[in-house]
Amino acid sequence: MKWTPFLAAPAAIMLIAPASATTYLTVEQAQKAIFPETTFSPTGQSGVFRAANGGYVIIDRVIGKHEYIKFALGINANGTIKQIEILEYSESYGYEVREAGWRAQFVGKSATSPLQLNVDIRNISGATLSSRHLTEGVKRIMMMYQSSLRGR
Repeated sequence: MKWTPFLAAPAAIMLIAPASATTYLTVEQAQKAIFPETTFSPTGQSGVFRAANGGYVIIDRVIGKHEYIKFALGINANGTIKQIEILEYSESYGYEVREAGWRAQFVGKSATSPLQLNVDIRNISGATLSSRHLTEGVKRIMMMYQSSLRGR
């Protein structure tokens, strides 16, 4: 059987075609979902917004397995996590990290909490890398909050 480039071309195109992100919330929608009755002002740091009530909403992204997950982390004025919202998700699997029950595990935690997968945050089978990387991203933000934003 003779190989022809024409037959191989569509498969090659499908392999290199970029995945499109699904946007669930804009930054403004995430801010209102986390702190519904307040206003926000930028802090001068990219993706960091100060809420009028003393809290913060920080926008960040982590890699899932192959694609980025953009998320918003709401931090109460007392330094505890108020809420996490997924803004954009591009992977074809692992989307379970968007489920409210999984995200609720972070509520009330602080920079001194372990914030480790399989320690105080449960893994999602089939979404291990998304679970791990989101947990690590939240821990990183909480350490940044602790060192440079707390008490401002």
